[in-house]
Amino acid sequence: MNIFRTATAALLAATTLSSAAYAEATEMRCSHQLPPAHHIAKVIDQWAEEIETLSNGEIDVQIFGANSLVGARENIASVAKGNIECAFSINPQWGKTLPIMNVTLKPYAVTDPETLAAWPDSEAAAFLDQKLLEKGVQNAVWLFTTRMTALTSKGSPLVNPEDFEGVKIRGLNPVADEGLVAMGAAPSAMSGSKVYEALSTGVIDAGMTDIAAAYSRKYFEVQDHVTVVPLFSVFFHGYLNPAWFDGLTDAQKAAIAEAGAKAAEWAVAASEEASAAAPEQLADNGMKVHFQTPEEEAAWKELMVPAFDKSFGDATGEDGVKLLELVGQISN
Repeated sequence: MNIFRTATAALLAATTLSSAAYAEATEMRCSHQLPPAHHIAKVIDQWAEEIETLSNGEIDVQIFGANSLVGARENIASVAKGNIECAFSINPQWGKTLPIMNVTLKPYAVTDPETLAAWPDSEAAAFLDQKLLEKGVQNAVWLFTTRMTALTSKGSPLVNPEDFEGVKIRGLNPVADEGLVAMGAAPSAMSGSKVYEALSTGVIDAGMTDIAAAYSRKYFEVQDHVTVVPLFSVFFHGYLNPAWFDGLTDAQKAAIAEAGAKAAEWAVAASEEASAAAPEQLADNGMKVHFQTPEEEAAWKELMVPAFDKSFGDATGEDGVKLLELVGQISN
């Protein structure tokens, strides 16, 4: 009987300690817009698990994908205000708020795999981290998402500049979209989660996304052509509320930093794998896939690059000049 009581007491004590440890775990609610099947959504889940492991359970990371906690357009403000602790956005979603975040969207300029792999530890990334902090968020991780863009359409492909004339296409933001305007298109900025419905209802005629997302978001159900173009690169980046981050212990901050470094590498591998598989997956689902030729690329460049340079320069001034120099140094 005494042995039973002793064992019961020990079990109750262990349960109490376990409950106390769980209760003391620091909550980290993290919002993003991606569907579960997206390759970066899977990397984010892995990143969350790594933070919990490295922090010995002291940080409880709760991932809310597919806009289930906060909408894509509200993520940045929600984190900056402290309504939630963490969120992810694609760098173009900073738009006019922080236009230098559009630097990777310069047509055909930032698509080299070595540059993208080296990005998280680069001076260019550090420069943007500081600018993000000035806007109210603490950057935590850079997740390379794509360097291959899918331009989708219905009825006929988007191959030559004249094919874009009058086409209502998904855009990203006013700074980045000037290249599309120069091609004669009418871009309409919207988050990736809104594009499928916009295509299916005719709000827009054509889609623009990373090649892997064209498959994971099932564009093949509403479009029948896709042109694959090394147009620009996009990062999903994760960021935290600075006051919340400052309240962490040094060990907890180190866990987030280490997990971010690992996740950056996972994202490169996952993105390259997804990009390689997606064209065949889209073709298997009935889409006609066209890979841009060097001649077609030259025609697009002639119109898009000057338009982007002017738009980006007007929006970013000296900061933009400095950042472009830092980006140019990454692969040198």
